[in-house]
Amino acid sequence: LYLESQVRVGFLGSGVGLSLVLGFGVAYACYYLNSIAKKPQLVASNDRFCRFLEEYCPVVTETYYPTIWCWEGRVQTLLRPFITSRPQVQYRNELIKTADGGQISLDWFDNNDSSYYPDASTRPTVLLLPGLTGTSKESYILHMIHQSETLGYRCVVFNNRGIAGEELLTPRTYCAANTEDLEAVIHHVHSLHPSAPFMAAGVSMGGMLLLNYLGKTGRDTPLMAAAIFSAGWNVFESVESLEKPLNWLLFNYYLTTCLQSSVSRHRQMLEKLFDMDLVMKARTVREFDKQFTSVMFGYRSIDDYYEDASPCRKLKSVGIPVLCLNSVDDVFSPAHAIPVETAKQNANVALVLTSCGGHIGFLEGIWPRKCTYMDRVFKQFVQAVFEHGNKIFSM
Repeated sequence: LYLESQVRVGFLGSGVGLSLVLGFGVAYACYYLNSIAKKPQLVASNDRFCRFLEEYCPVVTETYYPTIWCWEGRVQTLLRPFITSRPQVQYRNELIKTADGGQISLDWFDNNDSSYYPDASTRPTVLLLPGLTGTSKESYILHMIHQSETLGYRCVVFNNRGIAGEELLTPRTYCAANTEDLEAVIHHVHSLHPSAPFMAAGVSMGGMLLLNYLGKTGRDTPLMAAAIFSAGWNVFESVESLEKPLNWLLFNYYLTTCLQSSVSRHRQMLEKLFDMDLVMKARTVREFDKQFTSVMFGYRSIDDYYEDASPCRKLKSVGIPVLCLNSVDDVFSPAHAIPVETAKQNANVALVLTSCGGHIGFLEGIWPRKCTYMDRVFKQFVQAVFEHGNKIFSM
């Protein structure tokens, strides 16, 4: 009994448990390094654009190391809003009128303390477009502004109608296909600072809207360039993916309730034209769009709306340099729907495709509290455009 008490040890201390743990750790590390951590795929037909990105935006050619304990796309998508920090940003709000009598809320970060660009008239300006029900308060928007602040740039956030607390003055909200409000905002911002370099960045639906605008205007835009993050390229494929049982449970139902919540606040205005009881019964994004969005913007059917809203159909007409970041495990934009071949036909377009990252996830580091891979792509590309853009504008 004495000898037994002297040699009795725990599972790990016996050496067997420790060996199993170490073996599992080594195996997981090998799997992570061989199958998870990879360089993104850079798709661009223009050699000059590729060289420009390699020199001034090298992050798009470096290995992306997703957070080792949450690299799967759905997990990254779900955790990002809770894990990432929310930098403090002081906005100046501006309400602008639209031609149809409505109003749009813009949140400005003027960066008047900028030491790099003390002259406000020539301070570079970045227009930011949040996602489907997002506003200037989203963590990914706050991080973009924080990155811009360190570079001395000014930012302005385009909040879609009725989303950021302002009242609807007309029974109209927004959609991914209709670019009228975005055109008004771009014209307004440019008219205020006509001598300032000007570009835009859109996230998720904001990216889709921006791409549809660029496909419509070609080179006829005051924007120098654009950055697109986690855009849904083909809406038909996006909603089909989101209607799979697990994705419906994790994302679709929640998004639908967010959309319903955003319009229910304006019910008194909207029920003049819509059966709001029917709208509030929707259980998927497709049902909401069928009963509300497609009807609001005069489409004959939801298929007509989804076809018009899909940026993949307008990518050939983009006339300024655009960098688009997507993850191939994004359930909002399935890999097979990313228009790789179409992108190769337009010298102005570059796609950056990561193997992991989910939808607006792109977490990296052991504890991904601050900067994400998406933030680094944004910062480097914006800086490259504003400080070295002349090297790609002659493409």
